[in-house]
Amino acid sequence: MILEMAVLRVKPGQGSAFQEAFKTAAPMISRAAGYLGHSLHKCIEKPDQFLLLVRWQTLEDHTNGFRGSPDYQRWKALLHHFYDPFPEVLHYELAGDPRRPTA
Repeated sequence: MILEMAVLRVKPGQGSAFQEAFKTAAPMISRAAGYLGHSLHKCIEKPDQFLLLVRWQTLEDHTNGFRGSPDYQRWKALLHHFYDPFPEVLHYELAGDPRRPTA
């Protein structure tokens, strides 16, 4: 499983509009091949900042699959104009064997 992480800095005063647009965009990512789930978190200290976490089966499901799809073009049109600056998107994998704790 791959965890995609993006800190979304929304233009000042646009947080509510972004959240509404995200509700419209969420089904577009949800139907992508390899999609396992997502969550959007609003920052308490910075009300126009959000954390997006998306779980994918593989990195390619996100980078080639979703980003290469017509749904991604609609996603971009709905959401990308809110960001300032454009977010860095990083991908994480589980470190070590989850059944054995590390010291």
